[in-house]
Amino acid sequence: MKTFKSWLALAGLGLALVAPSAGAADLLDEVKQRGSLRIALEGSYPPFNYRDEQGRLTGFDVEIAEAIATKLGVKPQFTTTEWSGILAGLQAGKYDVIVNQVAATEARRKTFDFSEPYVLSSPQLIVRNNETRKIQGPADLKGKKIGVGQGSNYADLARSIEGAEVKVYPGAPEYLQDLATGRIDVALNDSLLIPYLAQKTRLPVKAGAPLGAVESNAIPFRKGSPAFKQAIDKALADLKADGSFAKISTKWFGRDVSKPPVAP
Repeated sequence: MKTFKSWLALAGLGLALVAPSAGAADLLDEVKQRGSLRIALEGSYPPFNYRDEQGRLTGFDVEIAEAIATKLGVKPQFTTTEWSGILAGLQAGKYDVIVNQVAATEARRKTFDFSEPYVLSSPQLIVRNNETRKIQGPADLKGKKIGVGQGSNYADLARSIEGAEVKVYPGAPEYLQDLATGRIDVALNDSLLIPYLAQKTRLPVKAGAPLGAVESNAIPFRKGSPAFKQAIDKALADLKADGSFAKISTKWFGRDVSKPPVAP
């Protein structure tokens, strides 16, 4: 039988083993010391983030990320990567945050911490311009091929539709091209994407019916950095308070997307 002293020794060893994690440096300290905020995004998801004709990153998320970095007093350092691997890269520590319309789902919150929401939007179907069939909801999607991004919340939503055939792609450009050429019947993405597609691209697609509830998009980062979360949330709050957020949002969407859309 172990003595009381030996039990105390083992307990002390256990505390020693967990102590380093409790005293680990907050991500905010690392970012400040480095002098840069490492930001991941797709770089191929207009109007949120994409490269312009000169090859420069631009878009709503790019401008918001730059403004957040400025509020933190550091420089933005962007990494572009396919959506299919973007969350795994964050978990592996390849970058500090993702600013790419990430839905703050309960499943993702088990792995990552999130900022306060900065965009409210809803899933929406995308169909071809010449689509004449009425596709209003899940019942109309039975037997249809739905294109979605791999690992996205839209993929999860599509898989919940009984009788639908779900096809996953690395990102939006690939499945929108297949939609335009008739390889799939519909696509599913953010409702904020649709006006851009209609106005800025030559793809023969248009808005379909809304599908699902309004979702909160936020900025994920690795767990265990409360000071970093507080700093990111304060930066977002300050951008909203001084009007910078509304100015950026109105430039890209014609309204403040941090607020629920007004029903027509």
